[in-house]
Amino acid sequence: MKYAIIIPDGCADEPQESLGGKTPLQAANVPHMDAVVQRGVLGAANHVPPHLPAGSAVANMSLLGFDPNQYFSGRAPLEAAAQGIELGPKDWGIRCNLVTIQDQIMKDFTADHISDQEAAALLATVQEELGSEILEFIPGVSYRNLLIYRGENSEAPFSNDTRSTPPHDLTDNTVIHDFPRGPGSDLLSQLMSDSVKLFENHPVNLQRVAAGKLPATNIWLWGLGITPKLPDFIDVYGKQGKMITAVDLLRGIAALLNWPRIEVEGATGYTDTNYAGKGQAAIDALETTDIICVHVEATDEASHEGDTEAKIKALEQIDTHIVGPLVTELESRGDYRVLVSPDHPTPIRTKTHSHGIVPFAIAGSGITPDSNTHYEETQAEASALQFPNGHEVMSYFLG
Repeated sequence: MKYAIIIPDGCADEPQESLGGKTPLQAANVPHMDAVVQRGVLGAANHVPPHLPAGSAVANMSLLGFDPNQYFSGRAPLEAAAQGIELGPKDWGIRCNLVTIQDQIMKDFTADHISDQEAAALLATVQEELGSEILEFIPGVSYRNLLIYRGENSEAPFSNDTRSTPPHDLTDNTVIHDFPRGPGSDLLSQLMSDSVKLFENHPVNLQRVAAGKLPATNIWLWGLGITPKLPDFIDVYGKQGKMITAVDLLRGIAALLNWPRIEVEGATGYTDTNYAGKGQAAIDALETTDIICVHVEATDEASHEGDTEAKIKALEQIDTHIVGPLVTELESRGDYRVLVSPDHPTPIRTKTHSHGIVPFAIAGSGITPDSNTHYEETQAEASALQFPNGHEVMSYFLG
């Protein structure tokens, strides 16, 4: 039996006035996702418990079959795992975004999609001026970077009560009331403030402004935590998986589950990603794994930008280049199952992640079709197949 999991990140949404009261999923032309529903079952799952942050770290951990109430300990440590950064028992990982804040408003949580090279140059300056033996700033991909607090010789001041706000939750809103708070927040806020002067006349920003781009005005620290103790997936579920993604968060979860990661040329984690390349890589991987998981960030990014048209286009690209070819290949091989599901809703209206149920579709061997016809939120909400504890979907999917 071969299994495929396709994650259109954050694709669940609300009815849009601009779409005549339809959601982007309802408005998109996704015949292959609809075919999964028609050949199988449609249901709804909640992957984010109400007391945990509504984000991809919690939601994808649940979607891949692990109770976030038991295992979630922060987002940044997952991204550290993706880069092969080992955290000691007293170390903390902290997400370090490069952002654009103007007049105390979060203008752009990506610093205008700053390049890897520009981000690395800015992080090198921060490390030189603000880093130390215990504070290590590490470049990642574009605006997504890390700060590691090494606590072996200087115990970290943070705790589970330290609170921080994801910058993508603040798009077009004031940041005044959303600086870190709780134990260790003074240190984080000071580092964020100190970075402003370092970046103000930095050569990278001068070049960006001259080119008509937004500057990276400062670092934004959030998502801190210690490394979770996730068991190997095969020890829990008896299957081996592989991950295709352009996002360090999913790479990190895969690393902790002992899933090899497949890198696809042109996979960007944005709406311009190489959809066809991801689809072909998934087909090729079926030879060497029980489960292939394809994560696509484009739908989530479109929501963060409030771009309805881009979200619909991304859904259609996922349907055409990933769902369709992959299901066709699975069917040609014999026994199979396929799962299509986002991790959490990301409403275009709010431009940020939210709590709430998401639709999932499962088809394949041993699945008796229900009466649903389309992959969308309304039918899923009315389905008899409901999983308030979303991590239980994996056991159902694997049979």
